[in-house]
Amino acid sequence: DRYNGAVVVDGRVLLDGGAPLLPHMHRLGVDPGDIAVVFITHFHGDHTLGLPPFVLHRVFVDRRPLTFVGPPGTAEHLEKLWEVSWGPDWRRVMRPQFKVRYVDAKPAGTAAGVRYETVRLDHGTMGSNGYRIHVNGKVVAYSGDTEPTAPLDKLVDGADVAIVEATGPGDVFSHMSWENAARLRKRHPQTRFLFNHVYSGTTTGAVKDLQVVEV
Repeated sequence: DRYNGAVVVDGRVLLDGGAPLLPHMHRLGVDPGDIAVVFITHFHGDHTLGLPPFVLHRVFVDRRPLTFVGPPGTAEHLEKLWEVSWGPDWRRVMRPQFKVRYVDAKPAGTAAGVRYETVRLDHGTMGSNGYRIHVNGKVVAYSGDTEPTAPLDKLVDGADVAIVEATGPGDVFSHMSWENAARLRKRHPQTRFLFNHVYSGTTTGAVKDLQVVEV
């Protein structure tokens, strides 16, 4: 029932890019050209398939430089997605106008002036990169998809805000259940939790689609 995962932080950082991304940016007054860096947790479709129209905007409307940070092979995975989306015109017409930098995430680094740390999380066979993003003196932890294993506690520990998936009730394969989300929040009482990736219904602490949160 819900939209795919995509979070904009401070108007300049994009965390994943599920669909439909671009029209919702415009609806919320977010300038797609202001995004300086995109952090990709993993390459599943519900976290990446909003990116091709966003890239189209950055090719033809706003050509400011853009950095993608993601798991190993980020350049190869995303370039393949752009080619599938736009066919031969991608390399012939569009790619030369796209001012992009691809970065395989380091354990700690800086991208487009944004400091981050990476925590490798458990999610099926692919795994997922969790990120700790430093913005305006705050630490925002973002999990993408994850199982409720020990690395997730490492990711959210001491963060001011943690955006963590909570897919549904009961036994949810390779994802976080509502029950495990509640236990995680109880273990980290000083962190403000915002739960997303809720496939239907709602749970305590779940954000709504298109919600804007002041921190």
